[in-house]
Amino acid sequence: MTTMTKTLSDSRARFFPALFAAMIGVAVISLTGHVQAAALHDAAHDVRHATGFPCH
Repeated sequence: MTTMTKTLSDSRARFFPALFAAMIGVAVISLTGHVQAAALHDAAHDVRHATGFPCH
């Protein structure tokens, strides 16, 4: 009986982080799909410079 309970809790422990990651992924994709291309490019460009990666 304890083995079955442990297996159930292990599967839940793996399911919720995966669900959370999928929800964040869907949110990011849907938000970036509605942003104007210039604004998205400028944001990515600023992040590149802030982290020290040259881009041109």
